[in-house]
Amino acid sequence: MRTHARRESAPLPEGAPVPEGTPTPEGAPVPEGTPTPEGATAARQRATARRRRRRRLVDYPRRGRRGLRRWLPSWRQWLGGLLLGLGAVAGLFGYVYATVDIPDENAAARREANVYYWADGTQMVSIGAVNRQNVPLDEIPRSVRNAVIAAENDSFYSDSGVDPQGLGRALVNMVKGQETQGGSTITQQYVKNTYLSQDQTVTRKVREFVISLKVDRSKSKDEILQGYLNSSWFGRGANGVEAAAHAYYGIPARRLDASQGALLAALLKGAELYDPSVSAANHRRAAARWAWILDRQVAVGRMSAKERARYDKFPEPLKESRSTSLSGDYGQTGYLVDAADKYVRQRTGLTGKELAQGGYRIHTTFDKRRVHRLARAARDVLARDLRPRERADDKGVQVGAASVRTQDGAVLALYGGADATRHFSSNADTSGVPAGSAFKPFVLAAALQDGLRADREGPAGMTPGEALVEGGNATYRELGKEVGHRRVRQVAVDAGMLERSMARPDASFPLGTSTPSAIRLAGAYGTFARGGLQHDPYSVTSVTKDGEAVGGLEPPRTRRALDTRVAGQVGAVLRDAAEDSLGRVVSRDGRPVAAGRTTGQDRFRSAWFAGYTPQVSTAVTLFRTRPRDPLLQPLSGVGGKKSRYGNALTERIWRDALLGIDLAPGAGSKVAAPEAAASGDR
Repeated sequence: MRTHARRESAPLPEGAPVPEGTPTPEGAPVPEGTPTPEGATAARQRATARRRRRRRLVDYPRRGRRGLRRWLPSWRQWLGGLLLGLGAVAGLFGYVYATVDIPDENAAARREANVYYWADGTQMVSIGAVNRQNVPLDEIPRSVRNAVIAAENDSFYSDSGVDPQGLGRALVNMVKGQETQGGSTITQQYVKNTYLSQDQTVTRKVREFVISLKVDRSKSKDEILQGYLNSSWFGRGANGVEAAAHAYYGIPARRLDASQGALLAALLKGAELYDPSVSAANHRRAAARWAWILDRQVAVGRMSAKERARYDKFPEPLKESRSTSLSGDYGQTGYLVDAADKYVRQRTGLTGKELAQGGYRIHTTFDKRRVHRLARAARDVLARDLRPRERADDKGVQVGAASVRTQDGAVLALYGGADATRHFSSNADTSGVPAGSAFKPFVLAAALQDGLRADREGPAGMTPGEALVEGGNATYRELGKEVGHRRVRQVAVDAGMLERSMARPDASFPLGTSTPSAIRLAGAYGTFARGGLQHDPYSVTSVTKDGEAVGGLEPPRTRRALDTRVAGQVGAVLRDAAEDSLGRVVSRDGRPVAAGRTTGQDRFRSAWFAGYTPQVSTAVTLFRTRPRDPLLQPLSGVGGKKSRYGNALTERIWRDALLGIDLAPGAGSKVAAPEAAASGDR
């Protein structure tokens, strides 16, 4: 009984099952294994935890695993994560594709250079912040297009405009901080050139990818290829294939052959590494890539093996292009451009601002050989005959000259001064330099036009013709008074001088106080050469922009300024003046040359020599300036005593510029040799 009592009184551990038969507080028996109230609470908690574990969306870290395996995802988790990532990328791409539009072309892509051409159609100079001349695709040879496609993107005509692998590679490299690699399609490169910056960022690459897809759907492949070839960088300051053709070979793109095209295509990989004229290493790289591009065209079916075999010699480019230099042709290119721009503004109404926006193709009348010859003549004569370090009177001497075609007034050549990049006003188109005795032929023409006989004796016993040769200021002062200064003025303007260059009609007016430019004086003398028919000088034949012609540039009309008889009589007197100055001078076809000039009696501080052959009329002026002084300086000591106030210098420049082109060899024997003149004042 005691033992039983102890069993009844012994307490049960907390949460232990109540033994079978143990009475409940109410005295009812409890089944074996029934938990106590405290044990029931713990069990409920454990069951809740099990239910929670079963409800986890992702079993990670993985349940029932130990160590590293607990942290390794299952294949289902790998697959689910991949599908989720792809979905997110697709959603993001869809959002980006929907929100990114094709932007407007960037400013650099729209900007072009103005290109000026010589009279023979070759490029004279390209001027602008961006040296680019856009051309249509049909002006780019197919062989050049094939070279670029084979080198850059042989699947161009069949792809969707993008290279996903190239994008992925670029993104990975940028994340790693490494240099991005190539592999972009032609469409992507076109988009980068035309619509975006050149920054290497993830954002820019993604935008490039999306815009390329849209551009490929909105533009034809030919349009994209044309834009790419016109916007790509080829080195030597050349943007686009047209500028590159001139920079490397001195020809327009339409004249490139397959071999030259392959070298230009090689430059797209990096002109600083593949311009063969830069270094021997560059030359080796360029030659190797040139050969590879030709072979590549055969491999992708864009050139036959037979044609490839023809190109076994590397197409050496020009050593360096001077096409963008305003100091070309002895520093004259800037003056030529200035004259052309001035003429275009006057005739078309285009403003300087509009021209500065670029994109114009300006075809001029300038003859490259004549420009070069005139500039060389001026440079050589001044270098031989002037000694500014020894003679103060030789300092500040300026020369200007112009040649005009007598047949129609086309300006063939200008000499504006020593260098257009340092001397900013053109001496060929200057004002303020009195014509002196070179004006007297117009006084004589006015008198003859009104019926005065050329052999009539004037003051000092001279007829007007003799007075023109000898100087004869008194004769021409009287002749101008008799004819009337206003009448003389009108005849000079009718012959081609500008009204604004005419001096006041006072007593000295017939002696040449008017100040025509060399261009206008040459043109007016051309009126005598053409038997009295006058043509205003012109320097531009056509201007186009985006393939459209700019109006207003028709050649100036022909006018009758003088009777044929009068022009012939003046011409005869001028031939005597030419013989007096130059000796027996004849043109290439054997006809005598007619010329007028200033003389020692002129005191207008300028020297002129103007003359013409049947084909061309040329005027040369010489004057002297001093810094910050608007007045012309005396010519009394210029060139030494034998220079005759500078007149001998203008005669030599005129003769040397025309010799061999318009004058027969041996012409001008009466002009003193430069050495003799130079030694006269030692």
